[in-house]
Amino acid sequence: MYKLDDKINFQNKRNDILTVGEILIDMISTDYDDHSKCNTYQKFFGGSPSNIAVNVSRLGIHSLVASALGKDGMGVFLTNQLQLAGIDTKCVQQVDYSTSMVVVSKSKSTPTPIFYRGADYYLAYTPELEEAVDNSKIVHFSCWPISMKPVRHTIEKVIERARENNVLVCFDPNYHPKIWHKGEDGVEYVKSMFKKVDIVKPSEDDAERLFGKDTHENQVEKFLKFGAKLVIMTLGKDGAIVSNGKEIIKLNTLATDVIDTTGAGDAFWSGFYAAVVKGYTLREAFTLGFAVSAYKLKYTGAIVALPKLEVIKNMYGL
Repeated sequence: MYKLDDKINFQNKRNDILTVGEILIDMISTDYDDHSKCNTYQKFFGGSPSNIAVNVSRLGIHSLVASALGKDGMGVFLTNQLQLAGIDTKCVQQVDYSTSMVVVSKSKSTPTPIFYRGADYYLAYTPELEEAVDNSKIVHFSCWPISMKPVRHTIEKVIERARENNVLVCFDPNYHPKIWHKGEDGVEYVKSMFKKVDIVKPSEDDAERLFGKDTHENQVEKFLKFGAKLVIMTLGKDGAIVSNGKEIIKLNTLATDVIDTTGAGDAFWSGFYAAVVKGYTLREAFTLGFAVSAYKLKYTGAIVALPKLEVIKNMYGL
C-alpha cells in the first residue's frame, strides 16, 4: 500500500520516466467555439504521454518517449520538438503511415476532440524499447495505445517487463469510445488493466465514461476494487480526490487564471512525477502536480515553457 505521507523509493536507473504511446499533432482552434464555426487552427505538439515527457524534462528529471510517427512533415516537426526539449528519440519509430492528429476546439472547460489516427498504433516492441523499460524508474501509458492493435500488444509486453524489473507502472485511464473500434468492449478492457498497474489518475469525466454517474468517493472505490493501488481522480476546478484504499483525502486546485485546459491533466502528471522522483512525499507530490497544472492553464496548448519544479514551487508558495 502507498502511504500518502511516504516517499516512493526507486532503484538507481539511468532514466527517470519512460512514456509509451502517442505522439501527434494537436490542431487547436484560435476561437472559443465548436468546430462547425471555427475557421482557424494552430498546430501544436501533442499526445498525452509525449506531453508528459517534455514537461518533466523541463521540470528537471530525465525522460524518454516510445512512439511511432509517419515519414512526413508532421513527423519531422514532432521529432524536432522532442530534440529541442533535449529528449533522446531512440525509441521513436518511423512507420509507413500518416502521423496521427487530433483537432481540438479551444476551451476553458473540457476540449472537444476529433481524432485522426495513423502511425501511432504501429509502435512495435523492439530491443531498444525493452532496454528503455529495464533502465527506467517509471513507465507511463494511457488509453490511447491500448485502444488498437498492434500497439496494444506492445503495451502489454511493456507492462509485463516493467513488473518483472520493479518499475513503477502508471496508467492514465482516459477512455474515450471514439478511439476504439465499433463493437469492441473497450470499457471492460480498460478495467482489466487496473490490477496490472500501480497508480491510476482518472479525471471525473474518465470515471463517468467507465462506470457511469456516481459520487466521487464511490468512483474512486470502483478503481480500487478493480485492483488499482493508488487512485488520483482529478475534478477540474474542484481539485482532486485521492485514495490508497485505506485513506481518502481531498485536494484543492491552485489554478486562478484559466486560458486553455488542453494538457492540464498531463501537466498534473508531470508535476507529480517530477516531485516523486526528486524525493517528495506523495502528499507533497499531489500539491506540486496542481502547481504545474495551474501554471500550464495560463497558456494555450498542451506544452508550455515550464520552469524547473523548484521555481514553480516557490511561485505558488509551497
